[in-house]
Amino acid sequence: MRLLLSIVQSAGLLFAGCLSLSIQAAGIQNITVPAQGDQPELSAVVWTPCAQAGGTLTVGSFELAGRKNCPLAGQNLPLVLISHGDSGSSIGHHDTAAALADAGFVVAAVLHPGNNYADHSRQSDLTIFDSRPRDISRLLDYLHQQWPQQRQLDKERSGVLGFSRGGYTALALIGAVPDKTASNSRFCAPWWSFMLSHCRQLMDETLQLRPQSDGRFKAAVVLDPLNLFGNNSYDKVQVPVQLWASELGGDSVELAHIEAIKAGLPQSPDYHVAKGAGHFVFLSPCPPALAAEAEQICTDPAGINRAAFHRQLNSHVVRFFHEKLRSIN
Repeated sequence: MRLLLSIVQSAGLLFAGCLSLSIQAAGIQNITVPAQGDQPELSAVVWTPCAQAGGTLTVGSFELAGRKNCPLAGQNLPLVLISHGDSGSSIGHHDTAAALADAGFVVAAVLHPGNNYADHSRQSDLTIFDSRPRDISRLLDYLHQQWPQQRQLDKERSGVLGFSRGGYTALALIGAVPDKTASNSRFCAPWWSFMLSHCRQLMDETLQLRPQSDGRFKAAVVLDPLNLFGNNSYDKVQVPVQLWASELGGDSVELAHIEAIKAGLPQSPDYHVAKGAGHFVFLSPCPPALAAEAEQICTDPAGINRAAFHRQLNSHVVRFFHEKLRSIN
């Protein structure tokens, strides 16, 4: 793990699920959203359509395809924001971000404070499910109001993509309302569950979950989301959703949980199941150095080729956002 941390620190790019970026003509830049009141500073990575030919970035011993701080190409560009999963980072879905940037989208992925690979301080705190959507909204505020290239964005065309806890985050942002009672029943049925911090909090009537939705998001791609919702949680969801499930699940996510979300959404989602795959198949393919360190997130069941799956996933994601965002009048 010391090898991985040294690579991250030398790059200034935050570690997620892998460390090699598959970028052709995308620009990459790091941004910081200033702290505001009691809200902490946020760091994020932005991928943009690049006005120059692709190049390479050296990150530790890695040579990455892409061009740092490349001039942004285009006007009226749609925007997609990414929310990572528990203990993830802002580059955990880098190949999907690059595919979107290559297709003409500006893509920004935040590092959620207190719930990332380097900071677990709020991992078991139920309030993280209120702050995660707020992080994404604050990032959108920054990109719309303070980012130097803000004039090249189409501020009416923003989408959100999330994985696992980030999938929950995406659903909350488009209007899904958490249900503590349903969540308690789903995750805390065993008698020993009182030993789990999140189950004690779900049973505490004084603690409420009230994430703020954000009507600026016009479409959502939701990858194997953590289901903290109930049957009546989706009444306010009015935007199109592309929903993905892994057949085998993992990390508190089960196929049945995703099927329940699919059944509850008012509009039938563009629904896909990754047959024979586990939860972490949605993370970018791992380079050898990471695969040796993090088998749980890098090793897929027999018969699953993550790189091939991601080519299919990215094609569907790009097509969905292209249809749902670029067609907005």
